[in-house]
Amino acid sequence: MSFDKKPKLSQIKAGLFLGVAAYSSSFHTSAETQLPDSSLKATEDRKTDVNQIANGSSIIVRANAQDLLKQQPGASLITSKDIEKDPPINDLSDIIRKMPGVNLSGNSASGARGNNRQIDIRGMGPENTLILIDGVPVSSRSSVRYSWTGERDTRGDTNWVPPEMVDHIDVLRGPAAAHYGSGAMGGVVNIVTKQPTDKWQGSLSAYTNQPEDKKEGATKRTDFSLSGPLVDNILMMRLYGSYNKTASDDADINKVQNGSNTAGHEGVRNKDINAELLWKISSAQFLTFDFGFSRQGNIYAGDTQYSNGKAALPSSLVGRETNRMYRQNFNLIHDGIWDWGQTKTILSIENTKNSRMNEGLTGGIEGSINSTKFSDSHYRTYRGSEEVNIPFHLGVENNLSLGAEWNREELHDPASYTTNVNNDVSINGVSGKASERSSKNSQSLSAAYIEDNIDLTDSTILIPGLRFDYSSTFGSNLSPSINISQDITDHLKLKSGIARVFKTPNLYQSSEGYLLYSSGNGCVGTGNGGRGGGCYLQGNRDLDPEISINKDIGIEYSDEDLSAGITYFRNDYKNKIIAGTDNISPVSTFEVYQWKNGGKAITQGLEGNISFPLVNNVLTWRTNATYMFTSKQKSNNQPLSLIPKYTLNHMLNWDVNDNLSTNINWTMYGKTPARTHSSKQNGPVKTTYSAVASYSILGWNLNYKLNKNISLNAGVNNILDKKIYRSSGGSTYNESGRSYYAGIKTSF
Repeated sequence: MSFDKKPKLSQIKAGLFLGVAAYSSSFHTSAETQLPDSSLKATEDRKTDVNQIANGSSIIVRANAQDLLKQQPGASLITSKDIEKDPPINDLSDIIRKMPGVNLSGNSASGARGNNRQIDIRGMGPENTLILIDGVPVSSRSSVRYSWTGERDTRGDTNWVPPEMVDHIDVLRGPAAAHYGSGAMGGVVNIVTKQPTDKWQGSLSAYTNQPEDKKEGATKRTDFSLSGPLVDNILMMRLYGSYNKTASDDADINKVQNGSNTAGHEGVRNKDINAELLWKISSAQFLTFDFGFSRQGNIYAGDTQYSNGKAALPSSLVGRETNRMYRQNFNLIHDGIWDWGQTKTILSIENTKNSRMNEGLTGGIEGSINSTKFSDSHYRTYRGSEEVNIPFHLGVENNLSLGAEWNREELHDPASYTTNVNNDVSINGVSGKASERSSKNSQSLSAAYIEDNIDLTDSTILIPGLRFDYSSTFGSNLSPSINISQDITDHLKLKSGIARVFKTPNLYQSSEGYLLYSSGNGCVGTGNGGRGGGCYLQGNRDLDPEISINKDIGIEYSDEDLSAGITYFRNDYKNKIIAGTDNISPVSTFEVYQWKNGGKAITQGLEGNISFPLVNNVLTWRTNATYMFTSKQKSNNQPLSLIPKYTLNHMLNWDVNDNLSTNINWTMYGKTPARTHSSKQNGPVKTTYSAVASYSILGWNLNYKLNKNISLNAGVNNILDKKIYRSSGGSTYNESGRSYYAGIKTSF
């Protein structure tokens, strides 16, 4: 069912009726474990989505539907020990990308801003990956202007939490991600931070990564944490802070190798501070207040988006901060454990100020810096959610999850609304004068959902779900899902799922006051790129949300010594929003287009994993693999995103003793296909873009615990010094060469 522009009352009633029908016909089971009530385990697990029920002198941990979705084929877990053994250089995406089905890519398949790679799950592109921190969506990247061909000059939202402060990361792909609603068509990454403790403890750590090639940017990071009780067993706190700087690559790093003017990696300067208070009201009631402030400064390396040399100003800015993003977050969370079940209430505010030097809005200089003056865009979200988990027995064991969510997003970006239209005419009812167009846009999204974890038999678990969403701009939507787990033998399981997932248009795509101009490229009319006067691209409030039908099916085998699995997945993607080519101009001197729903795409492939001990659990081998059969837009067979044909991640880990461990990690990338069509033109490009050939990256890590308070780590990244230099073709990013890292952590 698609979004309706103006939902009728009967349609809303139908959605509610289906929700009630699903409630009355759903069943669930629970796996449970006893935990001592005297411990603070219930508090420490507050953000792991484990359903906890008060029961006498113990806590019964019951698996609800959301927990079991994390055991479906499209789910992976990264622990804090994984991060310690293979620390990211700068961004958590460095380790998340080593999960099955996950790669890094630029925001679009055009190749622009390619070094700012983000999490790309199952080839659906970074815009379809939903990032959460402690279960709350993070959307600061939405404050960055969205360009004609879909670029955002952003590194994404995986760099707001220092690696040392992460407890674990959940990565959900395919149907398992449908629970989270808009924006999760590719998948979900939930970064879970370390929680307050009932005893005072703290840490201070330092990390540095030094490239062998002096033209590549070095990293230095320091952070601290402090956690403990303010009032014994009643009020606890946690505080952490971090300073992290990665220098930019030299401006000529690519020119020296291939004559290209494309830039290398931009640098970043991160400053983070976060405080959390946890009030244990009673043994079954917890209230948490969380506040965080982060600053990311972008250190310029000469990137001009299209790298065509038209902008002369940027070269003088290399090494300076040209973009500063400030993020504030406030979260209030209540967890309640009752005789009948559990509740979780979340209220949150996220406020982002994106302060950046002014950029062009027209043609070949779109996205290129044209002034040293800073302008601010403001993006704010207000969120509220309530979830109730109710275990019950109705023929079979059930655990019912009922939830409601409300989300409002607001954007104010004056610098992106400065395009004046030729002849000062009205376009589709919107003034051509920039001064008369509003630079503000907003929408609200409300949702209700129901999921049930049903033990149909001793060997069959069924998880049906139904989600109803209503957008103040784009109408209503129903998203059904169903996941199943079937034991074939004691060691072999069949798991499968299918879900309808959606994403509402972003606030740039839907803002009619947001205009981009081109004097030719992208225009389809006659004359000088559109009736002699170029063409404009306007926002469109009549868009439909993007939709994907996600399916996967997998086999898993596990025993004491071996775990392995293989999963087939397929996403049928429709209503993809692209720049339109239908002219709505009221005059004959120029053309006006709007964003439109014009794209269908498909991604399908295989994911596999295997893990087994080689020597008595001391020496362990782990491998995961992703093979893409298809990742293309159906209209022109162009790549949906620029990802490798296959990815293999290997790790050989040796736990020498209780204090010393070492590992070798090896990632193999297949060929990355290049586009054969221009991102702004309908026909094939005249010059064939070269693909990125297959290559491998080898790394070595060493971890040593000097004593109970001091631990050390060191290693080499890219031992074989395999480098890729970005160019104007299919090579959209720089693969950094050999580097050496070292870290130390002291704790008390």
